Amino acid sequence: MQKKNNPSRRSFIQKAALAPLALGLPSVVRSAESSPPVGDDCFETTRDFYGQGPFYTANAPTIENNLLAAEDEPGTRLVLSGVVRTLDCAELIPGTLIDIWHADHDGAYDTQGFHLRGKTTSNAQGFYLFETILPGKYLNGGTFRPSHIHFKITPPGFPTLTTQLYFEGDTHIPGDAAASLTSGQFDASHRIVELTENAGVLEGTWDIIVDGDGITGVSDLHLDKGIIYSATPNPFLDHLEIFYGVFQHARVRIEAFDQRGVMVARLVDQEMSPQKYTASWHDIQDLPAGHYWVTIRINELQVHYLKVVKA
Repeated sequence: MQKKNNPSRRSFIQKAALAPLALGLPSVVRSAESSPPVGDDCFETTRDFYGQGPFYTANAPTIENNLLAAEDEPGTRLVLSGVVRTLDCAELIPGTLIDIWHADHDGAYDTQGFHLRGKTTSNAQGFYLFETILPGKYLNGGTFRPSHIHFKITPPGFPTLTTQLYFEGDTHIPGDAAASLTSGQFDASHRIVELTENAGVLEGTWDIIVDGDGITGVSDLHLDKGIIYSATPNPFLDHLEIFYGVFQHARVRIEAFDQRGVMVARLVDQEMSPQKYTASWHDIQDLPAGHYWVTIRINELQVHYLKVVKA
């Protein structure tokens, strides 16, 4: 069921600004040349100046239940999610292997086993998600390295990208040889993500933009076609109200996907005129708890999404 709605202009600006929070990473480098923008607000993910670093361990286990860090791991909980996209940001890349490792709350790495090390794979819709803790800092010479997470990203049939992720507001970024780079092949600008707090848990989104074959997917470059303003309540229990806008006459689909990328609901599938609408998702009390993605598709092009949580 859809009904017209009129979210405030402030809400629109907030949600548009948070689109990179629901999207947002850089990509696979195929040469030693600098990596220029590949489109408006679409930047290929760069390698990190420090590369792999000395603490990588091969053959890390697959992350279970999306938990890289056990629930009793000391530190501030952190949920990272995003989507893996092709270099033009127009297609999603399912099946991308994402190998992750980082320091513990005290800034120490496990060099004997696989503590805070693991692998996950982007699902059938190109989405990935894992929960861990905010890594601690450690001395690098005479100064601390900013908090960071290491990644090896391997799309099916394409080269591996090794890089690092940093966090906005970290006071050690300006003095760090890698995180402070703002141009060239090691530009870290689009690998510094914003974190928001939700019930004591930090959340961030990092979209991975890499070389690879994809499926027709999602891009903030297409927010001139439609957008999901918000979904509430979030977290939800037995119902969810989805506020969205359609900006051109088109066939519109509002769909929800689980963590495997399997569609669990199609709430809208019809021709619609430019307007603001609400889609209601009811009778979902039996849906398993966890993270879901609500997407808007305009004429078969998935143009935007929001992550929602079933409590």
